[in-house]
Amino acid sequence: MDIVNPALEDYLLAHCTPADEILRELVEETHAAVPGTPMQISQDEGEFLTMLVRLTGAKNAVEVGVFTGYSSICIARGLPEDGRLIACDISEEWTSIARRYWQRAGLTDRIDLRLAPAADTLRALPREPAVDFAFIDADKVGYPTYYEELVTRLRPGGLIVLDNVLRAGRVVDPAIQDDADIAIRRTNDTITADSRVESVMLPLRDGVTLVRKRA
Repeated sequence: MDIVNPALEDYLLAHCTPADEILRELVEETHAAVPGTPMQISQDEGEFLTMLVRLTGAKNAVEVGVFTGYSSICIARGLPEDGRLIACDISEEWTSIARRYWQRAGLTDRIDLRLAPAADTLRALPREPAVDFAFIDADKVGYPTYYEELVTRLRPGGLIVLDNVLRAGRVVDPAIQDDADIAIRRTNDTITADSRVESVMLPLRDGVTLVRKRA
């Protein structure tokens, strides 16, 4: 299922802020290492993240799922100079690429990489509502846990962004019952029923949900 009409792809990308040299080279290196990888967000989604971080005035951010660091750069660039991004991942291999590009982008002082299972990292965070912004783009089976651990720590007015919530349309096909799709359906239903938040699901790329914590 094409969420974004392929005929409009180039036009859409041409009409948002272009990726700079660092991001372009990161994309090239990532695609050379993993041809056709679906694990890296697109240019327009990256600009969307940067804009959301700036619009919310976020200072304390959390990212679940780093891969090679494209989204980390986009989030960190939206933070103020004294802002901080806790980046959760388990892969030393892929995040070693991320570290190099964070260095080139001058963002190493804003990004705190935590190499451990993300659920453990999130549970170890203080429980007070101090997170301003969070982005979830990791193993789909973990989404219910990541959402719950983050929403309890999200400040009123804070924002959680979840990627891949449409699963290329598989969320609406009851015949598909693999663990990842079941977990995403469960997360989507949980968010809709959660009185602590207000949310909107957008047909951006593979589906993006914005979740704002009520005051």
